[in-house]
Amino acid sequence: MRIIMLGAPGAGKGTQAKKIAEKYHIPHISTGDIFRANIKEGTELGAKAKTFMDQGLLVPDELVVELVVDRLRQDDAKEGYVLDGFPRTIPQAEALTAALNAIGEKIDYAIDVDVPDENIVRRMGGRRACVGCGATYHLEYNPPKVEGICDTCGKELILRDDDKPETVARRLSVYHEQTQPLIEYYTKAGVLKTVDGTIDIDDVFANIISILGA
Repeated sequence: MRIIMLGAPGAGKGTQAKKIAEKYHIPHISTGDIFRANIKEGTELGAKAKTFMDQGLLVPDELVVELVVDRLRQDDAKEGYVLDGFPRTIPQAEALTAALNAIGEKIDYAIDVDVPDENIVRRMGGRRACVGCGATYHLEYNPPKVEGICDTCGKELILRDDDKPETVARRLSVYHEQTQPLIEYYTKAGVLKTVDGTIDIDDVFANIISILGA
């Protein structure tokens, strides 16, 4: 199965992607992981990506697509994969479709984890990260034993800049502008499935399994 996860930042698509990968024994592929692996291994593509990242610039679509397609050709992805964080734009989706067509493959499912914006702002505003070990908590869903203190290492918990309401609002705005059109793209391709991301994590996963099959 070749699966793409869609959804706003904070919708929980990364969590679901990991659960899908574990259940179906296929790799969970995120663009962030691909960038880090290529940079660490010192590949030519990694070096190119690093020059953009070091300047705080977005890696251009054609380079992202090249990195992803290179990853999809590896042996562990032969039986399928779950893509998380890619594609983010219509040009990326079109390039991925063309690259897969060239090797006689296609995307089987694009799963949209649907969560309203106001839920996202509330959800991300409740997240806290440890300044020491990086462990993450949520004031409502996964609170630390002692308020403001990490269970694991005892260091302070903070609200990351990424999770501040004004930053989340900006990220959602970019998502609606760039990534939301993918929903229409994959609907037209006949592979889009939508699940309610506001319910319990395990219930979301149960709904995804009912789409993918046991």
